[in-house]
Amino acid sequence: MKPSKSRQPTLKPQDLLVSLKVASNPNRYFTYADLARELFVSASEAHAAVQRAEMSRLVSRSDMGLVAIRSALQEFVVHGVQYAFPAFTGALTRGMPTGYAGPALKPQFEHVDGLVPVWPDPEGQTRGTSFYPLYPSVPAACRMDSALYAVLTLIDAIRGGAARERDLAKQMLAERLR
Repeated sequence: MKPSKSRQPTLKPQDLLVSLKVASNPNRYFTYADLARELFVSASEAHAAVQRAEMSRLVSRSDMGLVAIRSALQEFVVHGVQYAFPAFTGALTRGMPTGYAGPALKPQFEHVDGLVPVWPDPEGQTRGTSFYPLYPSVPAACRMDSALYAVLTLIDAIRGGAARERDLAKQMLAERLR
């Protein structure tokens, strides 16, 4: 994808989602059709997301297919994601736990009472406060990929968590994205 002469290319949430899918599954070769099917986006959306992620240097192509540029991805999610994609919360709903209530951080925060942050999802089993995901298809994609689910919930802890949650999530993401 070449940048337009009159417009600055912009990273979109689905570009980060594609990059994290690739990073969470380092031993897989992804086609655009695979990404589209597993992330619940169209093939053209997957293709455009890969192109923007490449332009942003979050992924690259090799003989083995798409490869996450882990150092750039780590730097972006640890230092930039909360500014590029700020957290939005809403009303009580049923959904999938995220942030400190997600699978990666939950063991550290078992003692926390009250409503937890959840991605609104009709198939979700947990009642909590709406925490809107990076992209609408995130809950469905995470039901199919536990590694992606763990990474995205850590990112949500950075996007909208308290200081302790953010610090722990940053540390855990840095380890996962090495």
